[in-house]
Amino acid sequence: MTQPPHDDPPAESPEQLREQIEQTRQELGDTVQALAEKTDVKARAQEKAVALKDQTAAKAAELGGQAKDKASQAAQLVQEKLPDPVKEKAVVAAEQVRAKAGQAGQLWQDKAPEPVRDNRKALLATGAALLVVCVLLRRRNK
Repeated sequence: MTQPPHDDPPAESPEQLREQIEQTRQELGDTVQALAEKTDVKARAQEKAVALKDQTAAKAAELGGQAKDKASQAAQLVQEKLPDPVKEKAVVAAEQVRAKAGQAGQLWQDKAPEPVRDNRKALLATGAALLVVCVLLRRRNK
């Protein structure tokens, strides 16, 4: 550093100089920290990713709500446009399906032996595989 010229006013007191030096150090430290944050690419990328994730979640929630609203409006429109005889037939068919499903479930509980009920998934998979084999064999014979 250079010394001030002799014609300048007298130097400040040592206490004032210390305060200026401390203030300059503080400003320099803040500047260095800001520069370090700007050069930390990984941290900036992570911050940006978190912000983008939050934006995406908010947009998805918004679009999901809009989709539900549209679906509700469409269902309401279909209900309004559907003739009464069709509605009545649909209600009757739904009741019949529920009744038959209940009967089938009860029949399964009553008739199926305990080991079979416990291995239901395996039996269904085996039955599906046998059905596929039968269909393939019939196709081959034709």
